[in-house]
Order: sequence, then structure tokens, then C-alpha cells
Amino acid sequence: MSLLVVGSVALDSVETPFGKADEVLGGSATYFSASASHQSPVQLVGVVGDDYPVDRLETLRERRIDLAGLEKTEGESFRWRGRYRHDLNSAETLETRLGVFSHFRPKLPDQFKSASYVFLANIDPRLQLQVLEQVEKPKFVACDTMNFWIESRRGDLLDLLAKVDLITLNDGEARQLTEKANLVQAARWILARGPKTVLIKKGEHGAFMFTNESIFYAPAYPLEAVFDTTGAGDSFAGGFMGYLARTNDLSEANMRRAVVIGSAMGSFVVEAFSITRLLSVTRDDIDRRVADFHRLVAFDQDMPS
Repeated sequence: MSLLVVGSVALDSVETPFGKADEVLGGSATYFSASASHQSPVQLVGVVGDDYPVDRLETLRERRIDLAGLEKTEGESFRWRGRYRHDLNSAETLETRLGVFSHFRPKLPDQFKSASYVFLANIDPRLQLQVLEQVEKPKFVACDTMNFWIESRRGDLLDLLAKVDLITLNDGEARQLTEKANLVQAARWILARGPKTVLIKKGEHGAFMFTNESIFYAPAYPLEAVFDTTGAGDSFAGGFMGYLARTNDLSEANMRRAVVIGSAMGSFVVEAFSITRLLSVTRDDIDRRVADFHRLVAFDQDMPS
């Protein structure tokens, strides 16, 4: 089934305790697509300036990522520069230059409007709503958000919640949005406003999936070395949505499998800067890591008498 993502395509400069990288491929739509492409073809909508090294995106095109929705316009591309210290869960933003992204108005090519699965990456909720007006009859819509939009566009975000099937956000954002300290209460608050599923990411502590009927938890994969956590959440979402699009199965059991696929992809991306690891990982690598996840949480339920 077709999978559409609308989000940012950027150039990142990142410094961690383990090295630095300048002007590497970044942005929510880029990470999402590189991850999801292991499961499903992807249709990408975004914008870059006339200074963007578009030739470097050929690696994405070769991975069944349709770039027909990538607009190239006059001006500077979106750039982000950040630094991670020893707490790799939190980035220190040193510079953000939105460039042409500040004027982004998503316009879907006609062939993208029939997408069955839609992921609205972290952009202004007003733009996310505009995308939904262009999509014809999606089977499943998921969105992401961040603290800035929760604070500055709360009303629009609440309108969006009524129109999506799933929202993904981190634990701090969930608490900010709901004003609930307890994550179970926060998830219930969000579920009452429209989404059927809430995914709350906890970084190195895994992720929770809440529905009205159940709670599912997937731990983070225990890596010996974490290199760069930029894009981990978008890579998680890409694996999750890519698997749903490939299987076209929204059952509880399959959604749980999708969470594990997402966690696996999130664990790969942090092993190198940018999308480098996502481009080199193989299906066998993914299958082995998913099997590792299964062993990580499996236990014998039978109790001694």
C-alpha cells in the first residue's frame, strides 16, 4: 500500500562526544523515508532551497522513495546545527536556519493524493491539516508534533487530533500537551480527543503504545555504542508506518509487531551520523534485531506450584 510522508528535508551539522559531521542529510522526512523504505515504497513531500545538494538524494530515489513531491525553490535550505554531550537523549540546538522551509506550503502531486497510509511529520499543525484536505481516502493517518507547536499552536493541534488515527510524541511532550504527570493518564486524555492509538517515546527507555483497550511496551535495544541520536524518533516512525503499509494490517497484534520494527530501525540509525546506517542495513540485519527483541522480552509464564 502507498505510504506518504510530509515533513522537512534539511542539512544537519552535528557534534557528539564521538565525532562530528557537517552538512549531512537530515530532516524528519529524510529519516522517516530512509527507514520506511526497508518495508514499503515511500512518497515524500518537502521543500529544499536552490543550494541543496539534490544529487545526494539519489540514494533515496534508488530505495523506492518517490521524490516527485520534493519542491525546489529559490533560497537557502533548512539547516540545523546541534551538539550532544554525554546525555545523548538531549540535543543542544546551536543554530536553526529555516530558510525556504519557513514558507513551506505542502502541495501533493496528483499521484500522491490517493495514499493509503499517511505520516504527518513534525511541522506546523496548520500545514498538517492542509495536507489532510488534499488526501482523498487514507486508511490510516499518523502525526508527530513537538513542544513548540504544543505551546504556540495548541488549538490547531487539538483540531488535528480529531482527524488522525495515531499520534507519536515523547514523554515530555505528552505531559506538556495534557498537563498530566502520569503517562497513562496523559495517553487516556489524548485518546479521548480522537486518536485510536498513542505512541509515547521514551528514548533509551523504549516506547509505549496505548489504545482504549490495551497498553504495549517495547524496550529500547541495548546497544554498546550510541553514536548520534538525531532522527531516532523519525526512524522509529518510519519503521512503524512502513511495516503497517507493507502488511496492510491494523490488528492489535500487527500494530505491536510494527512497534518492534520501529524500535529496531531507531536502534540502527543511532549507530552512525545522518542516515548512513539506514542506507547500509539489510533485511537480514533487521530480522536478526527483531529476533533479538523477542528474546529480550520473552519469558516463561508458568509459575512453580
